[in-house]
Amino acid sequence: MSYVFFTDRDLGKRFPEILNEAGLSVERHSDHFGPAATDEAWLEAVGRNGWIATTHDARIRYKPNELDAVVKHRVALLVVVGKTPFPDLARSFVVTLPRIEKFLDAHTAPFIAKIYRGQAPDATDPSPGRIELWYPKQHPFERLLIRSFR
Repeated sequence: MSYVFFTDRDLGKRFPEILNEAGLSVERHSDHFGPAATDEAWLEAVGRNGWIATTHDARIRYKPNELDAVVKHRVALLVVVGKTPFPDLARSFVVTLPRIEKFLDAHTAPFIAKIYRGQAPDATDPSPGRIELWYPKQHPFERLLIRSFR
């Protein structure tokens, strides 16, 4: 299945450019919304269009209005984790894409998942990262399945 990834404004310009250069279908926040748009507004649009939301805002799960929007609009939300420059996070996302797609194929929205970048000897040759379900919390038996996405 071919996915369309929506990149939140907090990922800047270079992150979606790198995804686009890798051949992914990307919709940027700035192409659809102004800088004052609420997270609830773009989450609604993402859910309505069936896009995959991508953000760097790890606090989104703890904001009741935003979590409610994820659930209400049946959003598949990926949180890119890491304190590294966004171009490096984007390259890691691209390398991890087969695992991301496998995860997306196996899960039905609404959910929030974290994408961790892989460990690599240097930034020019990133290794695949991992993806883990963050919300809703998984049942202990589901944790066994996560190992297949690493």
